[in-house]
Amino acid sequence: MYPGAITDVPGIQVGHAQNLDAMTGTTVILAREGATGGVDVRGSAPGTRETDLFQERKAIDKIHAITLAGGSAFGLDAATGVMQYLEEQNIGFQTHGGKVPIVASAVLYDLEIASGRIRPDKQMGYDAARTAHSAEHSQGNHGAGTGATVGKILGAQNAMKAGLGTASVQVGDLIVGAIVAVNAVGDVFDPQTNTKIAGVYDYENAAFLDTVEIMKAGHIANLEGQNTTIGVVATNAKFTKAEANKVAEMAQNAYAKAINPVHTMFDGDTVFALATGQVEADVNLVGILAVEAMTKAIANAVYHADSYGSLLAHKDI
Repeated sequence: MYPGAITDVPGIQVGHAQNLDAMTGTTVILAREGATGGVDVRGSAPGTRETDLFQERKAIDKIHAITLAGGSAFGLDAATGVMQYLEEQNIGFQTHGGKVPIVASAVLYDLEIASGRIRPDKQMGYDAARTAHSAEHSQGNHGAGTGATVGKILGAQNAMKAGLGTASVQVGDLIVGAIVAVNAVGDVFDPQTNTKIAGVYDYENAAFLDTVEIMKAGHIANLEGQNTTIGVVATNAKFTKAEANKVAEMAQNAYAKAINPVHTMFDGDTVFALATGQVEADVNLVGILAVEAMTKAIANAVYHADSYGSLLAHKDI
């Protein structure tokens, strides 16, 4: 397990809300003072909101919150509750008609692990935002990671439980943190030790199988839109939108290091970046640290997950 959390970045707060009967939830990353944002969407089955605003040519400069949620496309509703909370706190982009909070979102598919009729909604998003604070370090079956699973190429009977992970790294005054909900079709590796820690699993023989080798043998399941790893990297660096987008782009390399296969037609893999603007920093260094923080957060999402029903977690095997 790796130390730190995205909330180590000054100005970043995190809150969670979940329904453990339905095994779904939402995680909100708040930047109350606003942060320069970036995004990189690399999977082919994403569910997102407000990602166009992160483009350099778009007018909006500051993001106030990122919402990560289960529930597939239904889970995008959670961002509405986050907007309500921020409006009550007088946080948002100033317009003649009042302040409009800028809240982006990405969702993952968890409708089949328990009750697919209960999903993250406006109230769940509001509750997560209302409870957000700078000392939040919860991992595993929390927030957007509540219903997350991995290794699904042979179906639920050979999948494993994953969850939510967070971590941070620091070089001098520069801090980079990450938070991620790992719901990948592929296998997950700890890149620090180069060992597989979760994925498609042979429950009868208590052994890992290999997703890529299964696909090479001709088994291609219809899993479109049923996966997705979604996360956020944050830093206290001073960045433009172009630089924040570059950090998000580089942070996707963490997915490629820790998950195999990744960025498939079955996944909607998305990384947001937030820069709170306290210290000068080189964008290349921050991108490198973002990869390190995100790979550690992905591993933590597996290490902290708890089993659910017949789905074992890493700590069980």
